[in-house]
Amino acid sequence: MMAAARAVTGRAEPSGPDWRAVILRVAGGGLLLATGAIHLDLYLTGYRTIPTIGWLFLLQVIAAFALGVAVLAIPGRLVIAGRLAAAAGAVFALATLGGYLLTVWIGLFGFKEIRTTAGIIAGVVEVAAFAVLAALALAPAPAGGSAPAPARFPAQIPAAIARAGEAAAAVLAVAALALLAVAEAGATSAAPAPAAAGTGTGAVLKTATIGGTTVLTNAKGFALYSFAPDTPTMSKCYGSCAVYWPPVTGTAAAGAHLPGKVATIRRTNGGLQLTYNGHPLYTYIGDSAPGQAAGNNLNLNGGVWHEVPAR
Repeated sequence: MMAAARAVTGRAEPSGPDWRAVILRVAGGGLLLATGAIHLDLYLTGYRTIPTIGWLFLLQVIAAFALGVAVLAIPGRLVIAGRLAAAAGAVFALATLGGYLLTVWIGLFGFKEIRTTAGIIAGVVEVAAFAVLAALALAPAPAGGSAPAPARFPAQIPAAIARAGEAAAAVLAVAALALLAVAEAGATSAAPAPAAAGTGTGAVLKTATIGGTTVLTNAKGFALYSFAPDTPTMSKCYGSCAVYWPPVTGTAAAGAHLPGKVATIRRTNGGLQLTYNGHPLYTYIGDSAPGQAAGNNLNLNGGVWHEVPAR
């Protein structure tokens, strides 16, 4: 009886919402917003002061929030716009992960990343965002959408192409997770042992002219830094901070020839850290060669870092 009525009127019975597409939209948009929030936190807590990297982080934050909102806000009936937003979000998530892997493996614009909890979480979120948004971009068009009849690509993707695309996206997601695991396994994650953290016991402190200023360096000529939150008797740099800024270890004899006062403090792991004129000393992993002072005036890990003047 109902079928006969529909045949007479020529109208299709309204279909309910496509819950699979709704779930994918909410999950994909939410994952993009989550990665944007992680990058925003990193940007505000210090990455903004890193040359080039700071601007890239800001652009990532803006793009993540814009794409996340677009995925969530574009109505399901706007099939083509929804597909484009989902595809753009998937490409963005994969590109962001790729940039992170580059900074872990070889460094990017002079900055080399280390293994942190935030980095691992962001990487997993980005892989998940790619997988979900790729599935959303390839999902069938909802009944009653704005696509013309008969619908054409990209409003309606043929089933064979959709299956092939979903298989390719799954392979890419698995490969991305594997690369993330390999990168994190090989990345530095903890403060080096005292002998490798800086000058080492029995080594000497030196001076060098960097950027027109005579500053303190370790035996290899790498600039040394002080951390504003420190006190003359206590370092405030531990955990991931001590990976970015390895503490300089040794004995007070290391700087016997210098004009300032060299002393030591005891770190929580029992090692001795050198101080100069009351400032605990550190190197910076962003300095890739002697004569550099990329860490000078950076606001990272909860405070400002300064190169240490020799006088």
